[in-house]
Amino acid sequence: MTAKDQLRQAVDELTDAEAAETLEYLARRRGGPDALDRLLDQAPVDDEPTSPEEEEGAREAHEQIARGNVFSAEQIKREIA
Repeated sequence: MTAKDQLRQAVDELTDAEAAETLEYLARRRGGPDALDRLLDQAPVDDEPTSPEEEEGAREAHEQIARGNVFSAEQIKREIA
């Protein structure tokens, strides 16, 4: 029996939840969209006007990024772990 035959047999034995998890794994492995990507793609566009406070916060954030005052995802993970 080939590896693909074994895989087909294993897939047939999966529950729907296990199949969904497996699809997510394969999507991540191939660099394709995962559940979050699909959710964000389907999310409605936020078309509400921003407040002056939100505009100021965004301006400050952009200035911090321009100065290089940022944290990597790895730094944040270490911080909260």
